[in-house]
Amino acid sequence: MKAIDQWFDEYGESHLNPVNKMLHWICVPLITFSVLGLLWAIHPWVSLLAVALSLAFYASLSWRIAAVMMVLSLLMLLILNSMTYVFIPSVAIFILAWIGQFIGHHLEGKKPSFFKDMQFLLIGPIWLLGFVFRTFGLRY
Repeated sequence: MKAIDQWFDEYGESHLNPVNKMLHWICVPLITFSVLGLLWAIHPWVSLLAVALSLAFYASLSWRIAAVMMVLSLLMLLILNSMTYVFIPSVAIFILAWIGQFIGHHLEGKKPSFFKDMQFLLIGPIWLLGFVFRTFGLRY
């Protein structure tokens, strides 16, 4: 299994353009939220299972990153739980956020990383967290 720095380095290769990076800060959390929302619309337990599986993957890379993702995931689930309508807003957010992602990658001139490996869909959120950790001098 790849170490977290290997994942981050490989993911970062297609995220060098400043506009693409900025779009990722907006779109990746929105995509994460919308995917949880789409799963929630199937059944809340499906969202919880997805979070649990994601956290297991994150914990295999870094317990600190996994702990922060657990808090962020719980916040997203609490928001979803408070919403009357989940499916349509989740679809709209998902579509708009992916449009933003593809605009960013067009400017970057490189395909999104997940075209190479689907696991990169899980790396996007923690790649952003890794940047936050490094900015504050925290180990992950």
